[in-house]
Amino acid sequence: MAVSLVLPLAGPNGEPVDLWRTLVSHGIAQLPPAALDEPGRSLRTTLRLGRSRPRTIVISEDGSEAAQVEVLGPAPSAAVADELLATVRGMLNLDEDLSGFYRMAAKDPRLAWVAGGAGRMLRSPSVFEDVVKTICTTNCAWSATVRMVTVLVERLGENSAGNLGNAFPTPTAMAEAPEAFYRDAVRAGYRGAYLRGLAAAVAAGEVDLEALRWTPADELPDDEVATRLLALPGVGPYAAAHIMMLLGRHSRLILDSWTRPTYARVNGRKAADATILRRFRRYGRYAGLAFWLLLTYDWVAAQTAPTTAGTPADRVTTTTAPPEPAAAQAGEAGAPQ
Repeated sequence: MAVSLVLPLAGPNGEPVDLWRTLVSHGIAQLPPAALDEPGRSLRTTLRLGRSRPRTIVISEDGSEAAQVEVLGPAPSAAVADELLATVRGMLNLDEDLSGFYRMAAKDPRLAWVAGGAGRMLRSPSVFEDVVKTICTTNCAWSATVRMVTVLVERLGENSAGNLGNAFPTPTAMAEAPEAFYRDAVRAGYRGAYLRGLAAAVAAGEVDLEALRWTPADELPDDEVATRLLALPGVGPYAAAHIMMLLGRHSRLILDSWTRPTYARVNGRKAADATILRRFRRYGRYAGLAFWLLLTYDWVAAQTAPTTAGTPADRVTTTTAPPEPAAAQAGEAGAPQ
């Protein structure tokens, strides 16, 4: 019997949080072990825990000011329930203060709508998972990304209590998998060596990815975050900008083969990168976030009003850009397959 937990939705200064827009904020949020249910406006995923087996949960709306976290399988202990809520809180990035961004956006007719609660990027439970998934999006079709991540989760992830799904694998599990696994099962191509090398470095404590999420900007500036990400195997300019967005570091714009033509459609005409950068410079450290939200407005709006872009589900079935956007098509993080 499932147990339902309630997580209040509000930013540090009381900013509203649009849960559904957060759940569909970018494409890799839907990769295994997560699965998006658009009709039900919910996200199911399996989370690793510190001292017990992973748990499978479903995140959905509980009114406009709270999220319901349904814990599937055996009833969780109080400690497990607290850990799950803390993990989901981090995934929804509820500790990021967006009040300053909302004040700036209110002066921009194209972005004033974001103050209703947009702008939080759904994160994986760990930075490691987000980095691995981002590397799996480069230089390949979205179907290949889904295949690679699915095999990693199904073959290397730990099964949840109640046998309801596997969590994302640990760095150690990925590091211990042989090269042949990445070549023959994952079919990761050149990415196999990158994924295995990254996992080994994290497992050995040589690379601390999680510090990138929790270290404040005044101690670890964006430029240093970008430098550390670009030093990782398989991470190029696109991948670094995408990962930084998930870290809440929004100073970089994701400029690639999906965002450029999408901006041209939204803007009514093509624009050089320098022109785009100039357009969003006023947003300072939120420039990349403003750019991303302008491009993805209709991912939610299309569900209630007709647009030329279609819903996220339409993109999955009829185009090369579901909300897997930039991630699936950028191809800037490494050599061709």
